[in-house]
Amino acid sequence: MEYDDKLIEGLKCQAQRLRRDVVISMGVGVAGHIGGSNSSADIVAALYFYKMKHKPENPGWRERDRFLLSKGHVGILQYAALAECGYFPVGDLKHTKEIGSYLQGHPDVLKTPGIEAGTGSLGQGLSIGLGMALGQRLDKINSKTYVLVGDGEIAEGQIWEAAMAARAFRADNLVAIVDRNGLQANGRTKDRFDTGDIIAKFLSFGWHVIEIDGHDMKQILDALNQADHVKGVPTVIVANTVKGKGVSFAENVVGYHNGMLTEETYRQALEELTVQDEAAAQDGAGEERQEAHR
Repeated sequence: MEYDDKLIEGLKCQAQRLRRDVVISMGVGVAGHIGGSNSSADIVAALYFYKMKHKPENPGWRERDRFLLSKGHVGILQYAALAECGYFPVGDLKHTKEIGSYLQGHPDVLKTPGIEAGTGSLGQGLSIGLGMALGQRLDKINSKTYVLVGDGEIAEGQIWEAAMAARAFRADNLVAIVDRNGLQANGRTKDRFDTGDIIAKFLSFGWHVIEIDGHDMKQILDALNQADHVKGVPTVIVANTVKGKGVSFAENVVGYHNGMLTEETYRQALEELTVQDEAAAQDGAGEERQEAHR
């Protein structure tokens, strides 16, 4: 599928802006999940600013697409997307994880606009997402549920219970996205808990599988659009990514799974995440997204 250059560049800038917001949310001297947030930023930008039907002015809109952040440790990335979409002020991001803030370390469905479920206890998001997808089908709502899963998280058995059930119930309105960045809290996923060939596994469970470069915006959009045409089975997008993408000192460094920034590294990260042509890029992505959902 061909896309307007303005759309692609706009979404790339949105992803860069989300990474910048993640750094601002972390601040200095407080640990935060910059690694997994940055690896997923392109995917989350494509979902919120292009693909998903949602209304910031009405978070409970019945016809909305649902997004579940199963890898809930990177809640700061979802907060950034929600703020940039207008669910709450961008300025509130700097109060993330403060006592009394509605932006806590793990998403809180009761306090934060745009959050569909509390997550962070790894392995549960795909089951919750399947329940939502089946509920949409029962209610005859023509919408999808998207679930972002970590490649370390798929060692949890509940993921595979959900995978079996999703195929058994022919949940073709469920799309799982695996952020395969190769690192988890204490090292490489293949060294800590090798889950083997996850593409072959999902295929054996009866899913439609799409493998992409998770930082190539065109590939991301192609995969999301392809999932719309899959009937009778759920879809999983396996996105190959770089942990800490966009911040040179954090890329592929396990210490930034949940790392801390100094004054120096904070300033360096913001300099590396400068967003070019901000206004024009934002307008381009917004116009294309509105057109896609008319």
